[in-house]
Amino acid sequence: MAIALTKKLVGRSRRLFPGIVVCLTIAAAARFLSDHYGAPQMLFALLLGLAFHFLAEEVSCVPGIEFAASKILRIGVALLGMRITFEQLLSLGGLSIGWVAAGLVLTILFGVTAARVLGQGGGFGVLTGGAVGICGASAALAIAAVLPRHPEAERNAIFAVVSVTTLSTVAMVVYPIIAVRLGLDAHATGMFLGGTIHDVAQVIGAGYSVSNEAGDISTVVKLFRVAMLVPVVFVLSVILRRRGGQAGKLPVPVFVIAFCLFVAINSSGVVPAAAADWLVELSRWCLVAAIAALGVKTSLRALARIGIRPVSLVLAETLFIAGWVLAGATFLD
Repeated sequence: MAIALTKKLVGRSRRLFPGIVVCLTIAAAARFLSDHYGAPQMLFALLLGLAFHFLAEEVSCVPGIEFAASKILRIGVALLGMRITFEQLLSLGGLSIGWVAAGLVLTILFGVTAARVLGQGGGFGVLTGGAVGICGASAALAIAAVLPRHPEAERNAIFAVVSVTTLSTVAMVVYPIIAVRLGLDAHATGMFLGGTIHDVAQVIGAGYSVSNEAGDISTVVKLFRVAMLVPVVFVLSVILRRRGGQAGKLPVPVFVIAFCLFVAINSSGVVPAAAADWLVELSRWCLVAAIAALGVKTSLRALARIGIRPVSLVLAETLFIAGWVLAGATFLD
């Protein structure tokens, strides 16, 4: 029996190997370009993946690419929990936590409503609203993983990643200027930047460009938004499972349970700092490889057909959460 199992694992590994190597190679190239040119590595991974779309039709690569776009993606999202501790979240204070959480929920509801008005469907609004409200590309991938599958699902996920990454990069430059012009103090600036910019890397860049204190606060606020990925995915899973007539089953995806476990482990302090850093780095590699896989699977022609309405939707969601958090940073400070 052990021999049969070993043969099965070896056979599966051989099938997955070419596609996974392609995704990891693209991820390595994206990280190299990001380190040398400063643009987001996920954006580089996506663009390089799109350039290698022809490999989506290469029979030997398909299984590994599919594995990277699904299983490796979930591993990366789960490992995000190693970036967060309960102490960090509690340090924000009740009012700030409540205001940021409310903004996240309202952004998703705004996205659903606006998407239906624009004829894009509520599911697309959940995807883009969650990406804008929670943590950019990572949230887009996690939410896409639990939404119902349909022919345009992967194209929509790629669009969400492209749009939030682009807007996050713009916000990293523009939002600190807005905070300084409005005369916000370090706490208010940190809350504004951490509560509005989509991706963690851009939050860190924006926050510490203002001051160390603003950078610390913005990072913690952003990590709280990352932690909100768990209840959002949980609620979505419950709703979708009930609609599908499967309410009796456990509604929580395994990667969400793993995310919670990693947060608890990281909060306990039992994991050495070097090991925690290694797991966070592994999470980054998994997510970048998953983005590369999604890029390879996506046709530029299909992406070009997305139209102006989805772009308008993501922009409106971005402005909505910016206005909400800015109001809170101003009046709650």
